[in-house]
Amino acid sequence: MVRVHDIAGEGRRQTSQRALIYDLISKANGHIDADELYRKARKKQPRISLSTVYRNLQLFKEMRLVEEHGFSEAHRHYEVKPRAEHQHLLCQRCGKVLEFKNPLIDQMKKQVEEQHSFKVSSADVNLIGICSLCQKDEEARPE
Repeated sequence: MVRVHDIAGEGRRQTSQRALIYDLISKANGHIDADELYRKARKKQPRISLSTVYRNLQLFKEMRLVEEHGFSEAHRHYEVKPRAEHQHLLCQRCGKVLEFKNPLIDQMKKQVEEQHSFKVSSADVNLIGICSLCQKDEEARPE
């Protein structure tokens, strides 16, 4: 668990806006984009600006407290840095993002390291398809 003073950043003071932004990301239960983060933050601190949200997201990325994901979209999503590496399933209909862990990813990284003398630090795997709810909706539609 990150302590409040840990999110201040080296040489930076702790602010209520910074604490709020990190708290909202932590409670997002998954991935949140900057616009949604901004909307939620404004409900608690109406004077917060979108640029403040972006500056703090950049700081949190530099501090390795959050991860940024593109998910084949124009905007980025953020999540608190997970303890364990995981991959993502992306629904191309509803936009839902599901996380999964598969031992084959670890095997693949090890194999690549051995075959190419390359030290793999992480693997970013996104599988794109249609989630079970969208599949059910599709099946329920009359032709």
